[in-house]
Amino acid sequence: MLCLYVAQTLILNLQTYILTFVFHDLAVSLSGVAKTVGLPKAAVKLPSAASPVAAAPPTPPPATIVPTPADVSGDTNDDDEEDIDENDPLWKVTLQLAKGDRAEAIKMLEDPDALMAFPEVALALAEAEKESEEWESSAPVVDAAVESAGSEDKVMEDTQKKTAAPTVEAIAKVTSEVAEEVDSGDVKECDPREHMNLVFIGHVDAGKSTLSGSILYIQGMVDSRTIEKFEREAKQRNRDSWFLAFIMDTSEEERAKGKTVEVGRAFFVTDKNRYTILDAPGHKNYVPNMISGAAQADVGVLVISARKGEFETGFEKGGQTREHALLAKTLGIQYLVVVVNKMDDPTVAWSQERYEECVGKLKPFLKSCGYVIKRDVKFVPISGLTGANIKVEVSAAVCPWWKEMYSADQHNTSTGTLMEAFDSLAIEGRNAAAPLRIPVLDRYFERGTVVLGKVESGTLTMGDELAIAPTKKTVKCDAIYIGDEKVRSAKPGENVMIKLNCQVEDFQKGYVLCHKASICPTPRCFSVQLFLVDMLEHRPIFSSGYEAVLHVHTLEIEVQVAELICVMDPTGKKMKRPFARTGQQCVAKMRITSDLNTCLEKFDDFPALGRVTLRDEGKTIAIGKVVGINKDLPPLAKK
Repeated sequence: MLCLYVAQTLILNLQTYILTFVFHDLAVSLSGVAKTVGLPKAAVKLPSAASPVAAAPPTPPPATIVPTPADVSGDTNDDDEEDIDENDPLWKVTLQLAKGDRAEAIKMLEDPDALMAFPEVALALAEAEKESEEWESSAPVVDAAVESAGSEDKVMEDTQKKTAAPTVEAIAKVTSEVAEEVDSGDVKECDPREHMNLVFIGHVDAGKSTLSGSILYIQGMVDSRTIEKFEREAKQRNRDSWFLAFIMDTSEEERAKGKTVEVGRAFFVTDKNRYTILDAPGHKNYVPNMISGAAQADVGVLVISARKGEFETGFEKGGQTREHALLAKTLGIQYLVVVVNKMDDPTVAWSQERYEECVGKLKPFLKSCGYVIKRDVKFVPISGLTGANIKVEVSAAVCPWWKEMYSADQHNTSTGTLMEAFDSLAIEGRNAAAPLRIPVLDRYFERGTVVLGKVESGTLTMGDELAIAPTKKTVKCDAIYIGDEKVRSAKPGENVMIKLNCQVEDFQKGYVLCHKASICPTPRCFSVQLFLVDMLEHRPIFSSGYEAVLHVHTLEIEVQVAELICVMDPTGKKMKRPFARTGQQCVAKMRITSDLNTCLEKFDDFPALGRVTLRDEGKTIAIGKVVGINKDLPPLAKK
């Protein structure tokens, strides 16, 4: 009888340890997945400004059949509670997490992926593995002990000691060790090369996506096999010249219509700088998406088509060449590189006369937008499809006049190629010692909460305690990623992906990450200085009660003019007037009409968070800056 008892006991223990090994293997697999975090190297899409930001679910691991206690016991009884080993360490920890609710604990065991998120579970599985190793090495001793003891109480007492639930101190120790192991893996210093965000803007069909794809191909970011695949796909659609655009336009809708809808993002580097391409849509219906991309940019690449008729369509009133150039200036873009594209078209044939005609029409308009032509604007003729003048200068046989023109520094351009023009720019005003400001562009869940944004000012370091404006909730920066590399810190101008110890629901687009010592204000009322660009034909008067949509950094929100403080004449003299018209400057007090809280700053303090754009019925009506934060909240004005 004693031998039978011993055999049954060993079989039961063996079954329990098999269960432990299965869960441990799953834990190791999940741990490996959790350590591999980074942005994809292919072009990705920024969120649409017109659609709410949704949290992406975590990528599930490969399907694994995990036996429950009922499966191990082999009992076919439908009552799960009769099959549970009450001394099993995994069951004890799960029951503690379920606060004693047995039904909830059983339900948690059925979802091992979610269960592994708890550090208590990781500890229990680690201890079970250690005990199993000890059991294997001491099996003969256990047999001798059972035979000599001859007491069932002694055996049960030893078993209970081995399967005791982990203590709080032990859990804390293992959690800190796991966190330290994850954080210490492959952390690099930030690349010392300067980083610039390039937003490609311009009228629809000017060739922005084709140019973006051509740059990536020329810079070696896309292999020839991928290009051949896109060539075949474009040929099947009877659009042979679109194959380079497919590098940036990844959705079926964009490829079918040949129109960019959302802002595409991709990366490339030169010997001098690192660059992020932001391929903005050119259609007037997607201007809010274009604003979302341009708000993150340092340099605007205004792409215009030299083809006969296309330049005129984009530049005339209502064309997106005008609106995009104006928005780029008010959104804080320091430099504008005007790319005269499609110079290889049969209607152009690298004609100097056509190039001078396009440049001559653009210069007065860009000057009226606020650009200083001799300082802020450069002009480069290219062919996005053939790659001429992008990295390698166009040959003198094809374009004999270009070398002489840039050598004489005409049109403020002294470089022969587009890449040289980019490398010649130097971004000013980035203050790494200023208070931290990171407007949130997007957030999702991938083994933790991940937030995307651009460091506008200050320096972000791994381990920093941060505050979320406007909620003022405190979070910790667990990891920082630039591209697909984990870095120790990020300076101003970097596009970052930040892993935080909080919930996805704690963030919304337009929130701002700050250091706790200096939190971004969230006013309901503020004063702005505006320049009225083009009022609507049926609403030509800007006065108290006027309602519009305000764009500031990554946010758009509904506002109302609470008070028109003054109107300014061309000399800057302030006059008290009840209304303002197109072409005038004014100072107005704005009131937020929605329930959302808005993070913004005075332009003089933080320019990136103080630039505003007013749009009404899909049209830009005014641009300006925040000049004051008002603590009082005036009543809504009567319409």
